[in-house]
Amino acid sequence: MNLDPAVLKQLSMFATGFSVAFLAALWLSLIFWAFRDIRKRTRDPFMRILAVVVVAVLFLPGILIYLILRPPRTLEEEYQQSLEEEALLQTIEDAAICPGCNRRIESSWLACPNCYTLLKKQCKTCGKVIALPWNLCPYCASPVEGVQRDQVSSPDEEPLPLDDDFLSQA
Repeated sequence: MNLDPAVLKQLSMFATGFSVAFLAALWLSLIFWAFRDIRKRTRDPFMRILAVVVVAVLFLPGILIYLILRPPRTLEEEYQQSLEEEALLQTIEDAAICPGCNRRIESSWLACPNCYTLLKKQCKTCGKVIALPWNLCPYCASPVEGVQRDQVSSPDEEPLPLDDDFLSQA
């Protein structure tokens, strides 16, 4: 079987044309991909232009250089990471800390188990836990033990009765 040189020449021209078209399409698609990828990774216009120029001028070695030098995370990944860090910091800041030893405590504790610092006090009348600076229980309106009477009312006046009728009038 003999191949005609004209047919062989046409096949080689077709293969060469197809190879050139394929390489041109690959080159353009790599430039386009690099442009889209660098847009997701940085807002710096100089870096965007430089990445596209390196890929356009150097073709396959340029895409390898770009892959080595590009930022490791996209802007969206950076944003997600910053949100996670902020949420973590918020949970750490919201945690109650003992004023005596600066260790973490639970909000329901009356005293710190590490340094024995009194954190809250308990109302003797209703048994509910209240904050240390409060002089009056907000749940049952009874004065808290240890409060001086002159802090509740002036010494010249008769102390006001704290009963249900008084509270309903207020």
